[in-house]
Amino acid sequence: MKGYLGEFEELVLLTIANLGDGAYGLALLRDINERTNRNLSLGAMHSTLTRLEEKGFITSYLGEPTNERGGRRKRYFELTDNAIVALNDMKSLRDQLWSNPKIDLSL
Repeated sequence: MKGYLGEFEELVLLTIANLGDGAYGLALLRDINERTNRNLSLGAMHSTLTRLEEKGFITSYLGEPTNERGGRRKRYFELTDNAIVALNDMKSLRDQLWSNPKIDLSL
């Protein structure tokens, strides 16, 4: 695995995968907040996106200017092959850990 992938980073990468072509900062934040019942800040999201880009897990590009944003452009995010490998590694690890716990984890 290339670099450590934290819980929130994993959530962001999976959300990018789920949103596909619509993966931009505010859409990611809204989706994660809704799914996790959290109230994360846009600053926390941008810090995480910057870190993921520095680690080579995502790339970004600017979309076309929109009237709704006063002519400003949204920055969209895409997963790299490294991110897909890291996510699959994390899923495999989680599946292994869940496959045979020595205590009953059911509620």
